[in-house]
Amino acid sequence: MTEAALSYPLTRARLDNGLQVVVAPDAAAPGVAVNLWVDVGSADEQPGRTGFAHLFEHLMFQGSANVASGEHMATVEALGGTVNATTSSDRTNYFETVPRGALELALWLESDRFSSLAITAENFEAQRQVVKEEKRQRYDNQPYGDLLELLTAQHFPSEHPYGHLTIGAMADLDDASLDDVAAFFDTWYRPANIRLVLCGPVTGDEGVALAERYLGGLPARPGRAPRDVPEPPPGPPTVVSVTRDVPHPLTYLSWATPPAAHPDQPAIDLALAILADGNTSRLHRRLVRHGDLANEAHSASLTHRSTRSVAALLARPVEGVPLPRLSDAVLDEVARFAHEGPTDEELARAIAQYEREWLWELATTAGRADAINEAWLLHGDPGQVNHHLADVLALDAGAVAAAAGRWLAPASAHQLHYHAEAAA
Repeated sequence: MTEAALSYPLTRARLDNGLQVVVAPDAAAPGVAVNLWVDVGSADEQPGRTGFAHLFEHLMFQGSANVASGEHMATVEALGGTVNATTSSDRTNYFETVPRGALELALWLESDRFSSLAITAENFEAQRQVVKEEKRQRYDNQPYGDLLELLTAQHFPSEHPYGHLTIGAMADLDDASLDDVAAFFDTWYRPANIRLVLCGPVTGDEGVALAERYLGGLPARPGRAPRDVPEPPPGPPTVVSVTRDVPHPLTYLSWATPPAAHPDQPAIDLALAILADGNTSRLHRRLVRHGDLANEAHSASLTHRSTRSVAALLARPVEGVPLPRLSDAVLDEVARFAHEGPTDEELARAIAQYEREWLWELATTAGRADAINEAWLLHGDPGQVNHHLADVLALDAGAVAAAAGRWLAPASAHQLHYHAEAAA
């Protein structure tokens, strides 16, 4: 086992306009990561105005006062860098990794689009159509494409902030006006709602000075008020069965788990890994190798910042095995695990895998910058990135079993059954 305590030096500052900066120096790194998290996601959208956070993930590359549409991405890539953006329920992330000599150019590009984004009728309409096509490709015309929507509906009412998908409703985008879109940008894309992480061959003082030079001129305005997210109303577990044009039937079992920053989350992650991660997992051994009930079993976790998260176990049955029978077998194994806890070997294997994946993420400046920003958003402390692994390595079998008993109780599991349409 490697040394658990990490010691990445972090320099933290707040500019006069409210924008927050963390610099994580790494003199040996070949490039510097520029990672901006805007404190707005789909959970911040208003009913009838969904999809705006994700829309700006596209619009932010459509040009600004001194940069033509598409030129931001083309410029970074021409220098050998990488650039992209993502949207979740809780934040929108813009990031690039560039050679050290291009750091100031990258910050200038960010400054230009944050200060003078081209929110025009032409750009809005073009990206509205791009988002519609994305929804058709990723959701409407994919096997199991409605999975996330069905799972979300089992845990949240549609009017809840976390009750809709990040991509939003296409009817809401159709109804949106250019003024609506511009108002969303004006409300959320303020310096006080932005966290910038620079990671790579740049000193703390130099990084803060560059952030001030290129982003300190953004006008200071009050940031967002703390989000008020109501607890979803309690309700009994549900069983939903759907028939779709899918290659295989599947069963999904899901549970409400605590918010992402809750101290039980690492133990839940280990429990899910022991239950369903790889050929040595409990469900693989019980259902696939020895039970002849399933062809495969996996786990997934969707964590949320401001409300309960969702953990899921899924299994694909052997031909002829009814989905309810397979679900019962999964739940029996979950109950056994919560009662017995993991063996020493199971726990050691899960922790070793977790450690490997965490250190792998931190090995690049891009991954480290993203992990720092995530720790900052969820825990309010970018330095949490340095002691997270130690917290995980400190977990024992009792803590993992207790977390499974608290959060993965079979009686509270929602069930979602995908039946395959009969062949013609």
